[in-house]
Amino acid sequence: MLADVNAARQRVYVQFFKYEPDALGQQLGVALTRRAKEGVDVRFLYDDFVCHRWRWYYRHLRSQGVSVAGYAPIHKPLPRLCDYYRNHRKIVSIDDTIAYTGGMNIAERYHHGLEWGCWCDTMIRIEGPSALLLRDCFLHDWDTSTHPRRPNERAHPSQNATKADASIQVITSDPNLHDRSIMLHTVALLDEADRYVWFESPYFIPTREVMGAMCRAARRGVDVRVLQPPRGDRGEATQWASKHHYGQALDAGVKIGVYHPGFLHSKIIVSDDRIGVVSSCNIDPRSYCLCQEVATVVDDAAFAASLRDVFLTDERQSTYIDPDQWHHRPIWQRLKENICNIISSQL
Repeated sequence: MLADVNAARQRVYVQFFKYEPDALGQQLGVALTRRAKEGVDVRFLYDDFVCHRWRWYYRHLRSQGVSVAGYAPIHKPLPRLCDYYRNHRKIVSIDDTIAYTGGMNIAERYHHGLEWGCWCDTMIRIEGPSALLLRDCFLHDWDTSTHPRRPNERAHPSQNATKADASIQVITSDPNLHDRSIMLHTVALLDEADRYVWFESPYFIPTREVMGAMCRAARRGVDVRVLQPPRGDRGEATQWASKHHYGQALDAGVKIGVYHPGFLHSKIIVSDDRIGVVSSCNIDPRSYCLCQEVATVVDDAAFAASLRDVFLTDERQSTYIDPDQWHHRPIWQRLKENICNIISSQL
């Protein structure tokens, strides 16, 4: 990504849910300001609520020629319901010909890992006309953030995006429009699968629709697997809330594995050696219903094979939960899971 930014000649559009000004963030920041000073159109979009503590650094980027905007500042003095909806997308668009998206934000831990283990994540890099699909997604959010009262001129893909590879599809979801397209696509993928659907997600708090589709698929013989991290990055509550749902999934035949080397933040799906999905969307209500998300769906055997290899590499470092042992876990653990599940939609 740094190499592509440094080679940019016309435009660099950067959007992250979190962008921390640590050594890695400042390294990318230097590349962005250097491009801006050389006349490249550099735009930087961040989630205003999550990143409010780093506004001082974003002001520095603006002073160096980068166009900067914060998505959905909290209304003061009284917050509104829409303030609860955050932008969880991660997009980098370069010269309309290269684009990145996936699970990673910008911070050193995404590269170097945590004290207790590595950080495992997945991004997709797109070259060619299909990169315009992600560029237009960025421009939609940019216009929403910079002209919130003006009808959005980028709500629909540009005409050039029609030249995109037919095997690549970009799906977005938006709680402001009650749009749950990514969740509905996941349900459809499970319902249409013939052999397998494998997931990686840092959280496993599925909505009723997704859990139902997983269980239906597993019961009819589809190999449904989900890889999870052993610990959370938002405290213990999210992991306990995730464990609350293990029993129902295991009873239906869903296999749940624990990835041991570190924190598995990857958000991928691979199905039937044909379809691969790289997304910013977790398996939880916040991603499905309360955040703006983006998913790249590729209907291509070669890409699905590469994503399957990613999953299998992570699986070799994981252990699947034994359903019998799970159902004999201590009562105090069940109680903790139930309590955390009550507040799971807020995690």
